[in-house]
Amino acid sequence: MAIDTTPSQVATSALQALPFGSIIGGPLKAAIEAQAMAAKTSWNFIQEVGLNTDPDTGEKKTINVSFQFVKDGRIAQLNVPLLTIVPIPYIAIQTVDIAFKANISASSSSTTVENKSSTLDAGISGGGGVKVLGLFDIHADFHANYSSKKDSTATQDSKYSVEYTMDVAVKAGQDSMPAGLAKVLELLGNSLDVCDPKGTLEVNALEFKGSPSETFMLIATYKNPEGIFEPEKIQIPGQTGKVDGDSMIFNLEVKEGKPTEYIVGVSGSDKKVIVKTIDTYTDQAEREKARLQREKEDSVRIKKMQDEIAERRKEIDEANSKKLEDERKKQEDEQKKQEKDAEKKNPNQGDAKN
Repeated sequence: MAIDTTPSQVATSALQALPFGSIIGGPLKAAIEAQAMAAKTSWNFIQEVGLNTDPDTGEKKTINVSFQFVKDGRIAQLNVPLLTIVPIPYIAIQTVDIAFKANISASSSSTTVENKSSTLDAGISGGGGVKVLGLFDIHADFHANYSSKKDSTATQDSKYSVEYTMDVAVKAGQDSMPAGLAKVLELLGNSLDVCDPKGTLEVNALEFKGSPSETFMLIATYKNPEGIFEPEKIQIPGQTGKVDGDSMIFNLEVKEGKPTEYIVGVSGSDKKVIVKTIDTYTDQAEREKARLQREKEDSVRIKKMQDEIAERRKEIDEANSKKLEDERKKQEDEQKKQEKDAEKKNPNQGDAKN
C-alpha cells in the first residue's frame, strides 16, 4: 500500500499560506510610522515652543527668556533662547524584536471495503441434427451461463489545523540629537547675551582733538534690551549720520576756539553719550600763553622772595653784628671795672707797673 503524503502536502500548503509579509512587515511598518511620528513631534515642539513667526513677514525667530539680575552693582538683563534650557523630545526606536511560532497539525485516514461474488453455469444437451457418413444423425445443443458481482466502499478522512503566535518587543528611548540640531543649539548657546535693560549705547571715543576744521569719524552702536543692534535709532541733533552694518557713522568737525559738545542719543530712549571735539591748536596757544604768564609771575614771585630773603639775611647779619659788638663792649667794660677794682685794693701794684 502506497504511503499517503496528503498530510505533509497539507502542512506544506498551510505553511506556505501563512502571511509572512504581514507578520514580519506589519510590526516593522508600525515601528517606522511611530519613528516618523516621533520625529514630527520633535519638529512640532521646536516650531510651537522654541520659534515665533512674524505675522507680517513670516520670518521665524527664536523665543528668548529674559530676566534681570544684579551684576557688578548694576541691573543687567540676560536673554536666553528657550530651546537651550528645555529638553527637546527626541524619542527613537532602538530595537524591534519579532518572535514567531507556528504549529501545524495534519492527519489523514482511509478505509476501503471490497466485496466480490461470481456464478458460472455450463451444460450440454443433444438432440438430432447432422448425419455422419450417412449413418448417424447427431443433434447437439450447447448452452452456458455466467454471473459476476463486485461491491466497493472507500472512506477517507483528512484533518489539519494551523496555529501561530507572535511576540513583538519594541524598545525606545531618548536618542542623541542629530548633528545639525546639536550645532543649532550650540550656536544658540553661544548667543547668550547680558544686556542693559535700557539698552547699550557705545561710541568709539569721547574726545576728538585736532586743529580747526579738521573732521573726525564717530562710530556709534546701539543694542536694544533684547540684544539686537538698531543703528538707525542713533541720532545727533544737527548732524546727519550713515548706517554702516551695525553702526551709525557721523563726521564731526573741530571748531576753533573752544571745545564743542555733541549729544549722541537714541530715538525713543533716554540713553545718551556726550562727545567733545577740542581745538588743540588754539588750546596749545592758550596753554603756551598761560605758561609764559605763569613763568613771568613765578619769576617776579621768586625775585620778590629772593629780595625778602636777602633783606632778612641782612637784618639777621646786622642784628648779629650789633650783638657781637655789644658783647665785646660789655667784656671791655667788665675788664676795665675789674682793673679798677684791683687798683683800689692794691695801690702799689699800679706804681709797680709804671
